[in-house]
Amino acid sequence: MVSLAGPVSSFQLAKLWLVAHTGLAKDALHVYVALILFFGSMLVFRWRPGDWRPWLVVLAAALAGELWDIGDTLRWQRRVYWAANWKDIWNTLFWPSAILLLARWTPLFGRRGRR
Repeated sequence: MVSLAGPVSSFQLAKLWLVAHTGLAKDALHVYVALILFFGSMLVFRWRPGDWRPWLVVLAAALAGELWDIGDTLRWQRRVYWAANWKDIWNTLFWPSAILLLARWTPLFGRRGRR
C-alpha cells in the first residue's frame, strides 16, 4: 500500500479503491478510463471515432487528473516526478490516439475521409 503524508484527497482515495477492488494496476486503469471516456463521449454526443472531440475529452481528463496528482504531491511536500506524470498522460492517450488516427486515415471505421 502507498504511504501518504497528510490528508488524502477524495481523488486519491478513489484511485486506491479502484486499484484494490479491480485488481488492476494504476497504469491499466489509465487505459480503461481513457477508453470509457472516449467511447462513452461518442455514444452520449453521437460523435464519430474520427472526430477530435472524444479525444479532447480524454486529453482534458488526463490533464486534470495529473494536475490533481501534482497538486496532492505538492501538498504532501513531496517531490514531483514529471516523467511519471508524463507517462500517465501518454499511457492514457495512446489508444484513443490510435483509434482516432485509424478512423481518420484508414477505411477501418468506414469511408476514408469521412468524419
